[in-house]
Amino acid sequence: MRTHFAALLAVLITAGCAVGTAAVVKGAGPDDLLKLRKGPGLNHDIIIGLPDGTRLSRQNCVTNAGKVWCRVSLAEKPSVSGYVSADYLAVR
Repeated sequence: MRTHFAALLAVLITAGCAVGTAAVVKGAGPDDLLKLRKGPGLNHDIIIGLPDGTRLSRQNCVTNAGKVWCRVSLAEKPSVSGYVSADYLAVR
């Protein structure tokens, strides 16, 4: 059991989803926005679009349909929260 937990923790950290860390949106591109969604997956409604450089606070991450999604809140406005793909998060 301990080995499984260590492996899971390593995957989450590698995916950029260490709990309680600061992050920034990276890789959305100059003409696109990262979608902040109500739930972890593409089938959930979009709350807002986030440009590259947006500062976030990360909470927990989950896997849905083979993709890692992290619950985040805006650093400047913590009341705005939702899920984003971990592929577009960088540690600050």
